[in-house]
Amino acid sequence: MSHLTQDKLAILGSAGAIGSNMVQSALTVGLTPNVVMYDPFEKGNEGAAEEIYHCAFPGARVTFTTDIGEALKGASYVISSGGAPRKEGMTREDLLKGNAEIAAQLGKDIRTHCPDVKLAVIIFNPADVTGLVAQVHSGLPAGRVTTLAALDSTRLQTALAQHFKIPQDDVTGCRTYGGHGEMMAVFASTAKVSGTPLTDLIGTPKLTNEAWAAIQEHVRQGGKRIIQLRGRSSFQSPAHQSVMMVKAAIDGKAYPWPAGVYVDSPKNGFEKILMAMETKIGTNGVTWEMPRGTDEEIADLRASYDHLVKMREEVIGMGLLPPASEWTKLNPRLAS
Repeated sequence: MSHLTQDKLAILGSAGAIGSNMVQSALTVGLTPNVVMYDPFEKGNEGAAEEIYHCAFPGARVTFTTDIGEALKGASYVISSGGAPRKEGMTREDLLKGNAEIAAQLGKDIRTHCPDVKLAVIIFNPADVTGLVAQVHSGLPAGRVTTLAALDSTRLQTALAQHFKIPQDDVTGCRTYGGHGEMMAVFASTAKVSGTPLTDLIGTPKLTNEAWAAIQEHVRQGGKRIIQLRGRSSFQSPAHQSVMMVKAAIDGKAYPWPAGVYVDSPKNGFEKILMAMETKIGTNGVTWEMPRGTDEEIADLRASYDHLVKMREEVIGMGLLPPASEWTKLNPRLAS
């Protein structure tokens, strides 16, 4: 089997459903044969590795370990699902303190063991904040740490396709920006349904204002609904999309969904935050540009940013990040 690269990919949290699915997905699409599975749960991690071995992927050189240094040493790519999972009745924000502590240690471990990693994808919630904490502590430049934000946009695409009873890929341009949470900004102006602008359909019998409001709420509660339906948080979709993000960083081919990225752009009114913007993932990491939308949509994006700032300040208050004015002392590469 041919692979896109021989570079090492470290998957953290690999004993869990998300992490083990990532390993399988990465090998299925042929990212690299050199995958290391890390999890502190030794027995479960070995069991997950055995399952991968039984798949008999040609050329695979999969190893497993409970030693984070061994896992990260020499890694070019890192995907971490290693935080506590969201359970029924919890919001993403309920996970803040414990998972921010995990993210801070992850950033320090990256700084120590793989300071030149090409891309680190953080997917444990609240992902915008855990990604930000890891970014600051890692010493990596902006754009080398990213978070999974695609699921909000794919959920919007799904909900519209189901409403109009059409194939999912007949709905294009679905975009949500800002935080990966209930304060996300859902954009209508970018989307099309079978080639027709979504904004031309909203407020008509085909998509009443009430139906559109319900779809937006459905998207914002998409993760919660999976928990209610399956009794556990999402694992197949985050595993697949995070692997596709790494694939884009390896082969330079376009990743079609927004990603979380470090943003420090006073001229646009967004400072020292990590959030979903219009992004491109390539061999040089993640770059972003300001989303285009209506005044109302941009106002929603700014409200989402304000919500993230409050969580950022909570994390600073916990002592897990220094004050934002001191971040470049900890990570000088954020100044460039």
